[in-house]
Amino acid sequence: MSAPGIVLGDVEITRVIEWSGPVRTARFIIPDSDEETWRRNEDWLAPDFWTPADDAYRCHVQTWVLRSEGRTILVDTGIGNGRDRPQVPQFAHLHTDFLARLREAGVAPEDVGVVVNTHIHYDHVGWNTEWRDGEWVPAFPHATYLLPRVDHRYFDPAGPGPGGGRAPRDDHERVRWEGSRLVFEDSVAPVERAGQLVLWEGSHRIDGNLLLEAAPGHTPGSSALTLRSGTDRAVFVGDMLHSPVQVLEPEWNSCFCDDLRQAAKTRRAYLARAAERGELVVPAHWPGHGAAEVRPAGDGFAIREWGAFPRT
Repeated sequence: MSAPGIVLGDVEITRVIEWSGPVRTARFIIPDSDEETWRRNEDWLAPDFWTPADDAYRCHVQTWVLRSEGRTILVDTGIGNGRDRPQVPQFAHLHTDFLARLREAGVAPEDVGVVVNTHIHYDHVGWNTEWRDGEWVPAFPHATYLLPRVDHRYFDPAGPGPGGGRAPRDDHERVRWEGSRLVFEDSVAPVERAGQLVLWEGSHRIDGNLLLEAAPGHTPGSSALTLRSGTDRAVFVGDMLHSPVQVLEPEWNSCFCDDLRQAAKTRRAYLARAAERGELVVPAHWPGHGAAEVRPAGDGFAIREWGAFPRT
């Protein structure tokens, strides 16, 4: 489903939701969090982000569509259809009408000029490709795909891999690594073979409104996309914030974060910057209004105002 967008400066922003629902429990996804904090903030965490009755963490898998300087830009591309995903059976061989939802938002695949993958995880690169004529091919035939070089190096099966060449510690790690290999092979490698992949490192300017910057921790190459247009500011933070409970306690990582210390450091730095500059913080997976402005509060931060996107 897609919802009416908002305009920041000269940039129009729309979200297109691929999938929505519960995933495990709140404290499985945010393992450092405590029940008391969730309960104390139940009045605004529930029901959009959390259902207290079963402790379910709730999320969207969604793509942010930006129209800037005459181009259509997609930020993250969800899970994709028909994928082998042993690490996340809930999303294996998914079948959604995501491309039809993009069209409902006024975006045909051939209209897309740029695809931004904030990092290489299965739910951020899936619709990079689609299955056609017996092979995975780029879903957006005219797009340049922007991918952090550090993540490409880290997840490329031709390299040492996430374990640096060591054997997996247990079956869980083995399945996770196998899943990462499959993600790379069906969602990254076909784009590279087609000559549509651009690897960047440090920072990368897309246009006068949009700048990609390194934001490591969740994965080694995780990135954030900063929007500055006129007096308006926003930052698309990918998986830096799986839940708004992490706004309250920036040291709380998700169970998917790779480098816990770096992830917490990056999260706090970006929240501090957003509070200081009045940036709209736009995570990858928040339901509800999907984004928020933040303010300092004690040792952490608080929601100052929700984004203007319709609540979904």
